[in-house]
Amino acid sequence: MGNCIICGTPVDGEICESHEEDAVFEFRGTSASQLTPGRYYRGTVDGYADFGVFVDIGDHVTGLLHRSELDQRLESLDWEPGDDVFVQVLDVRDNGNVDLGWSIRQREREFRGKLIETGDDEFQPEEFEDDADADESSAETTNETATPDEPSTATSDESEELTDDRAAKAGELQAAAEETESEPASKTETDSVDEQPAVAETAGTATSSGSVATESAAASTPATDDAADAEPDAESEPALKRTTIEAIENQVGSVVRLEGEITGVRQTSGPTVFELRDETGTVECAAFEEAGVRAYPDVELDDVVALEGEVEHHHGDLQVETESLDILEGEARETVVDRLESAIEREARPADVSLLADHDAVAAVEDNIADAATAIRRAVMEARPVVVRHGATADGYVAGAAIERAVLPLIREKHTREDAEYHYFERRPLDGRVYDMDAATSDVTSMLEARDRHGEQLPLVVLVDAGSTIESTDGYEFLSLYDADSLVIDDSRADEEVADAVDVAVAPSLAGADVADVTSTALATNVAAHVNDDVRDDLEHLPAVSYWEDTPEDYLELATEAGYDETGVSERREAVALEAYYQSYKDKRELVIDLLFGDDDESARPRDGDLAAHVSEQFRDKLETELETARENLTVQGVDGVTVSVLDTDAFTHRYNFPTTILLLDALHRSERDRSDPPYVTLGVGDDELHVRATEPVNVRDLGDHIAEAVPNGGVSVVGGKDGHVEFLPGERDAVREAALEALGETLA
Repeated sequence: MGNCIICGTPVDGEICESHEEDAVFEFRGTSASQLTPGRYYRGTVDGYADFGVFVDIGDHVTGLLHRSELDQRLESLDWEPGDDVFVQVLDVRDNGNVDLGWSIRQREREFRGKLIETGDDEFQPEEFEDDADADESSAETTNETATPDEPSTATSDESEELTDDRAAKAGELQAAAEETESEPASKTETDSVDEQPAVAETAGTATSSGSVATESAAASTPATDDAADAEPDAESEPALKRTTIEAIENQVGSVVRLEGEITGVRQTSGPTVFELRDETGTVECAAFEEAGVRAYPDVELDDVVALEGEVEHHHGDLQVETESLDILEGEARETVVDRLESAIEREARPADVSLLADHDAVAAVEDNIADAATAIRRAVMEARPVVVRHGATADGYVAGAAIERAVLPLIREKHTREDAEYHYFERRPLDGRVYDMDAATSDVTSMLEARDRHGEQLPLVVLVDAGSTIESTDGYEFLSLYDADSLVIDDSRADEEVADAVDVAVAPSLAGADVADVTSTALATNVAAHVNDDVRDDLEHLPAVSYWEDTPEDYLELATEAGYDETGVSERREAVALEAYYQSYKDKRELVIDLLFGDDDESARPRDGDLAAHVSEQFRDKLETELETARENLTVQGVDGVTVSVLDTDAFTHRYNFPTTILLLDALHRSERDRSDPPYVTLGVGDDELHVRATEPVNVRDLGDHIAEAVPNGGVSVVGGKDGHVEFLPGERDAVREAALEALGETLA
């Protein structure tokens, strides 16, 4: 019986069933039947076929990653034979064929753990290497033994110590330092968290009582039988001066004193890992009592503490090996709190607001943009995760990507963990433009699991291109019950109630501005530029990408100056719109980066972009095919001087194929509206939904009220506010259609 390397749950093996997909496995077996379906494995690209990619899993097994499992076209995959990749084993067939699945995680650091899987068992990498070394050492010892009667040189006490040290190490994914087995008793310094119990014992510090083993001044003096003799020496040592997390990079190997707030606590199967934040950054601090046992159990999330320990490199990241950890109270606590708060206030708020372009709708919310940028920067500085939820549209994806582009460098700057960006930032699309209870429940469940399992703080939830109408207030109130902050950035005609439900609302309509010529990307990009001024130049072309028509001249000029002509802007918009449709529940981080920013050092994509051009060509082909079908099945009629084109979206669109109904109706309206004098309306009537597009503003909420009055038994409701759509019962479809035509005639005539 061991402990899960991620959550510490007792298991037979090294990982529990619920976390198998969070770890990556390296296969050392000899048969496909030894693989475990559902797990992710490191593999090597063997070669390509018309139908997919062959990937070697270990030295003896090859599987097929079929093209249907890819989240991009096979032709656009940039893997080369011999490349290391990560795939999921979906199935092992009776004939030995292995079906593989795509993994969005293509770097080892994106997984939360690594294990070696043999044909019979699974091991942590260091254990596997230790066993191999032990076997080799045993063989050498056997060869060097003179006679069978020669007495052993190892005492039973030493064997016991070695066994204890290995037990402390078992299940500890976080420790990668090599275990030293035969150190002399005079050793005075620990090499890793794992060796602390043994070192403490040689230094005369009792560990059997359950106290935390530490390296101290006493440990560097000759060991004595009377532990009390060492205490005066320890007390006579001068107190360490406080240093900052920002400065410890140059103090590797030194013992330092840090003061700050505990922002995370997670128990591994080895040490307890505390995340400590001061005014300059965040660092992980490992404290060891015994394998899987909580060190310093009185220290909890949000406690203000003083910590002393040795600075080390751990898996390439800075980490402090904790020697003492004290909760600060009274004046000492207030001093640290004031220092943290002053630093956050000083750093979080932008020094000044400089909008990307002269745009009235954006200028109307200049103060709100500064407030939103401050809230996001503050979350990063407080080591709170930032969760961005955006509409699954081109505008939503581009707006979300703008926030992501600004936040990730700040997270890397403030955290010493190499994989911090995957723990402290998440971008996920929404199904629709309402942050309903389904979406809020998903977020609350995720954040509570992260808090309970990994000691993470509650996140800041950022709604982009969605969430500005009253239908979202239930979701915001649900978040607030757990004291999770939220803000919204949206170009829709918002409801006043939302301003009271969130911490910050960047919605020009609430400031009385005309939102006809603004996109959510134009708003989000301005917020992002004030979150991180260093990426401002990277963002300047994004507002132009988000407009399907009538792009403000200032944004076109910004894109041109950034190196993107009209074709490049259009191709990126269309490519993102197509990719937003496929696997719409995923963030597609790397793909979106390639499409929107594929011209920097992080990508080999050229600025004039084979990738965007290739994907946009597919977009145009698919859209034009559907438009032709829609035009042939439009019913055009006049209602009190208003020309209305009606499309039965249930009968004459492919519900489960690209484009979406909304995207199709938008394109159809743009292509057909100039064929008649205004006002012109495109009405999409489905089985239980009604969408309207018009050359004149239409308040969909008023339209829904009129339909509900005319069809009282139709179950009529409006989703998405004034710019939303109408939902109804399928049995009243014809009555709803007629009521909508009548209402549009009265409203627009």
